[in-house]
Amino acid sequence: MTPEQLRDLVRTVVAAVVERGTLAVAVPDEVVVERPRNPEHGDYATNVALRLAKPAGRPPREVAEAVAEELRTRPGIERVDVAGPGFLNVTLAQGALGRIAVEAVTAGETYGHTATLAGQRLNLEFVSANPTGPVHIGGTRWAAVGDALGRLLEASGATVTREYYFNDAGAQIDRFAQSLMAAATGRPVPEDGYAGDYIGEIAAQVVAAEPGVLELPEAQQQERFRERGVELMFAEIKRMLAAFGVEFDVYFSERTLHETGALEKAIARLRENGHVYEADGAVWLRTTDFGDDKDRPLVKSDGDPTYFAADCAYYLDKRARGFDKVVIMLGADHAGYVGRYKALVAAVGDDPEANLEILLGQLVNLVRDGEPVRMSKRAGTVVLLEDLMEAVGADAARYALARASVDQQIDLDLDLWSRQTNDNPVFYVQYAHARISSVLRNAADLGVALGGPGDVDVAQLTHERENDLLRALGEFPRVLTSAAELRAPHRVARYLEELAGTYHRFYDSCRVLPRGDEEATPLTVARLWLCAATAVVLRNGLGVLGVSAPERM
Repeated sequence: MTPEQLRDLVRTVVAAVVERGTLAVAVPDEVVVERPRNPEHGDYATNVALRLAKPAGRPPREVAEAVAEELRTRPGIERVDVAGPGFLNVTLAQGALGRIAVEAVTAGETYGHTATLAGQRLNLEFVSANPTGPVHIGGTRWAAVGDALGRLLEASGATVTREYYFNDAGAQIDRFAQSLMAAATGRPVPEDGYAGDYIGEIAAQVVAAEPGVLELPEAQQQERFRERGVELMFAEIKRMLAAFGVEFDVYFSERTLHETGALEKAIARLRENGHVYEADGAVWLRTTDFGDDKDRPLVKSDGDPTYFAADCAYYLDKRARGFDKVVIMLGADHAGYVGRYKALVAAVGDDPEANLEILLGQLVNLVRDGEPVRMSKRAGTVVLLEDLMEAVGADAARYALARASVDQQIDLDLDLWSRQTNDNPVFYVQYAHARISSVLRNAADLGVALGGPGDVDVAQLTHERENDLLRALGEFPRVLTSAAELRAPHRVARYLEELAGTYHRFYDSCRVLPRGDEEATPLTVARLWLCAATAVVLRNGLGVLGVSAPERM
């Protein structure tokens, strides 16, 4: 019995007590079930009686006794104690706790999945680095966290579209093209241009693809370098992200907003809503009406639309595609952007609290021996995704970047994350899975099979370490749900590390396989199911983070 199943059971019990007339209250939609800090208090605890006491007009302990009496009659419940002011401490029957292992193995890759967010259509935009250079370390963090968040949201029942918005229009693309032209002709890069070896590499590829490009008039030459350069650079970005295990459902071009008239339509809608005015030759959105610190220009005095106008058109495009909520992941340097984007959403007639969510992430520093690392050969002092992958590998990089809350700055120790030792968190978790895989292989070699769900007596699992592991496995669905709702993939990583430690303690205390001429017993089979269940959860949890679960290390 998982915590979720016990929660449903408690709610059913309350409904039965109410139906009998013992309590005159509304049956709560939600019941909180938690693991008590002291294991001696039982497997789980609930405060449901405390919550019902006031509406019932009865003392909390009296309500608790009424609920406990009914709960004690239900299958799978060994004991229910009323504690303190009215808490219910529940001890499950041994077989009920052991069924968690059977459920995990039977469900396989879907164990832990829920329908908590079912019906929600979410557009998740992350990375969205400009196609003017390779993905840097900041974008790499968003790649790891964003991809993990997308998997989490889907595991909770949401429909998620992962989207990459690339700014292939505007002044920065002109500077990129001019930088490529300079590199191709041996001239210095413009003062406000882009530097790094990758500029020379892309320029050479453009010239190789279009040998006559340098003979064109300057305007045409710049257009060819712009178009071909962006195409090559973005192909490189996609290649590196794919190597990192990150794929997007939609790659959206800013340029299409300009070419299809989407900007003009967006401004027209804002104007119809009464929030647009003209001043100093420019067109403005009155964002101060919605809490912004100042109004924002939509069209500059020279007639060119602003990035903000494109943002408005892009948001409307997403909503027109049927998404209930637009989720955008940005670096902390974009914190000032949040207020104006919320104002924009309100100005088009949407609810910023319901239809928009912006997540801000802090910086990542690479360190070695406590000193900052500047390691990129291609981009000077900027650390790139490929640099990090080369240093520690994709698994360690993804895990390390997703392991910390996004609102925390990370000092990522390259020595630590490249070690094949237990002080490396990802190795520690992966090793637990590999260790279990080895146990299951050895069991197969000995001719000991798990069999089907009806072939295992989970009531054999009575050891304290077995119970610790079962309770930890039962927490997995709740961990995924809370991590999805809080947009916090790091909770999954920390849970996996705790689970790995719980498994290692179990394995050190409870012999799984028979030795010598010993025969396999029902306890042997039950412990193998417990091992297999742990492997499922480790595999599923690592999968949410986009990290592999090796069977050998």
